[in-house]
Amino acid sequence: MEIIVCVKHVPETAEAEIAIDSSGKGIKTEDLVFDINEWDDYAVEEAVLIKEKLGGRVTIVTVGSEDADKTLRKCLAKGADRAIRLTDKAFDGSDAYATAKILYGVIKDLPFDLILTGTQAGDDGYAQVGVILAGFLGIPHATMVKKIELMEGFTRVNRELEGGLEQVMEVGTPALLAVQTGINEPRYVSIMGIRKARQKELKVLGLNDLGLKEEEVGESGSWITVEEMFIPPVEKEAEILVGGLDAISSKIVETLRARGLI
Repeated sequence: MEIIVCVKHVPETAEAEIAIDSSGKGIKTEDLVFDINEWDDYAVEEAVLIKEKLGGRVTIVTVGSEDADKTLRKCLAKGADRAIRLTDKAFDGSDAYATAKILYGVIKDLPFDLILTGTQAGDDGYAQVGVILAGFLGIPHATMVKKIELMEGFTRVNRELEGGLEQVMEVGTPALLAVQTGINEPRYVSIMGIRKARQKELKVLGLNDLGLKEEEVGESGSWITVEEMFIPPVEKEAEILVGGLDAISSKIVETLRARGLI
């Protein structure tokens, strides 16, 4: 079983103070901690679980700078067999379409039975790279996947839908599956895993290695360009009512009446 997992090295912004950089098109990352994208972490775990059950090999692929090696080594420590980093100055500014094209440049020449991605990335939330990549490869795909059952010649998956519903569908293989959080419980990286990761292959490829031209990637090869980023202004603030029960009750009634709600 040959499994490829596409991952992304992203900043952790949930508890951080975000500021826009001088270009106005990105955020300042100097003080931010970077790690594997949350959704991709589940995809890596699912790939390793399948390998442990059926045998085979797991290959990790990312588009990013040398800093992304931290994420690649983490994936290798969890049980992946090899990792590929796609790095080139020409890749800067690539949207989901251009990023999928970059990934396609290397994956089309690799053996695979299954490709796993996260449903979306925590930094841009496009949720498009996986499905576009499947289109380039000409293979079926499914998104928001919460369960994977590998059968002879096809894969049965459970997809998360709105309102707590799930859809069960069968997808022919090879296929690309974009997994949702909660499909499993990602393991912690062990000391033994870290030691083994140092011995595993980490290949770096650039624009020329993928047979792409500069105009096919980056901003020139993208369908979407960022014009401006900004921090949403605070338009409303919560008001904390203090005092006794009677005073607070009177204030609530007064506020509702003033706004025409009663």
